[in-house]
Amino acid sequence: MQQSTIDEILNRPLSQELLVRDLARLAYTASDGTPRAIPIGIHWNGEEIVMCTPTNAPKLHSLRRNPTVALTIDTESHPPKILLLRGTVELDHVDGIPDEYLQWSGTYEMTPEQRAEWEENVKSLYDSMVRIVMTPTWVKLIDFEETLPTAVEELIRRQSA
Repeated sequence: MQQSTIDEILNRPLSQELLVRDLARLAYTASDGTPRAIPIGIHWNGEEIVMCTPTNAPKLHSLRRNPTVALTIDTESHPPKILLLRGTVELDHVDGIPDEYLQWSGTYEMTPEQRAEWEENVKSLYDSMVRIVMTPTWVKLIDFEETLPTAVEELIRRQSA
């Protein structure tokens, strides 16, 4: 997929709305060769999606071996709004807590007191973390109004023919 197409899709208002959500599902190939899909916090910086994880997370070994991933960001409402992304990741070891880790947790409903306690607990738990930085190389936005899953689009074309 060409970068201009990726940029056009990611700059659509619905994509921008989905990209500021805190939680996505990351799919990767585990060390044993089987697929994994896990919920993970995300932060969109305008060019990349940044995810953070403890330095001892099992997924890191898998991502070092095979950095190809897929990410799904979606809504719980009907019809769902879905942003599908594929790409590769780079791993960046960071001393302390990456800014993105503290930023992505910003939309959860917490009182100021809960937020302060959460940040204190995070800072006391992690001496360092790994930033998982994904650069999208393929994207698809599905809103079930203007865009549909490819298989559904094909069925509609067949039916109209």
